[in-house]
Amino acid sequence: MANLIDLTPDVDLKKFVEEHKNSAIFLNFWAEWANACAQMNDVFAELAKKYTTLKFIKIEAEKFPDISESFEIAAVPAFIILKNGKISDRVDGANAPELTNTVVKYAKAATGSTIKNASDLPKPARKTDLNTYLKELINSSSVMAFIKGTPNQPRCGFSRKIVEILNDHKVKFGSFDILTDEEVRQGLKEYSKWPTYPQVYINGELIGGLDVVKEMIENGEFQTMVSNIANGEN
Repeated sequence: MANLIDLTPDVDLKKFVEEHKNSAIFLNFWAEWANACAQMNDVFAELAKKYTTLKFIKIEAEKFPDISESFEIAAVPAFIILKNGKISDRVDGANAPELTNTVVKYAKAATGSTIKNASDLPKPARKTDLNTYLKELINSSSVMAFIKGTPNQPRCGFSRKIVEILNDHKVKFGSFDILTDEEVRQGLKEYSKWPTYPQVYINGELIGGLDVVKEMIENGEFQTMVSNIANGEN
C-alpha cells in the first residue's frame, strides 16, 4: 500500500513529514517481542488499507531510539498522529477502539464524508486464548486502565474520574474500552477477581478500582508508584 510504509534507515522521516504535512500522518511505534504489537500492527494495516487519504508509518522503536525518544515513547505499542508537522494526537497501548476512532476522526476531516462507527471497523485478531490475550492487554502499558469509553470520551462517571486522576498526576497510561468487547469485559472480571470497572494495573499488577486509587493517593502510595515508573524503576 502506497500510504503504509515501514521506516528504514533509507527513509528520511523529517523529509517525509514535511512533504506530507497537509495530511494526517500516523506513526506506529512497535517491537517484535511484544505480542500486543503484532495484533495492533494488523489493525494498523487494515486501517491504512481502508483510509487511503491518510499516511501510516511503522517504526520499530528499538531500531530508531532517537526518534522514539523524540516522541517520548515509554512503552509499545504507541501511536503518534502528526498534522502540519506537529503532534496532534496520541494513542498509547493496545487500544484498537481508540486508535480506530482517532483514524476515523482524521479521515472524516480529510474527506468530509460519513464514516462507519468504530464497532464496524477492524479489531485485533484473537490469536491466543482469552487469558493470554488479557495478560497481553494488561502488560501493553506500564499503567493500564480498563474503562467504559475512552480517555477523551468516558462513558461513565467512575471512568471519567479515574481518567481525571491519572491526567492530574501526569501519568502516561494505556486504556481499553471494555464496552467494545464483551468477552474481555466479562473475562477480565474473572481473571482479576475484581467484579467492577474501572480497573487500573501498574506493571501488570492489579491496583484496584477508583476507591482503591483514591485511598492510595491519600496515603501517598500511588504517587510513589507512578514516580518509580517515570524514573524507570519497578
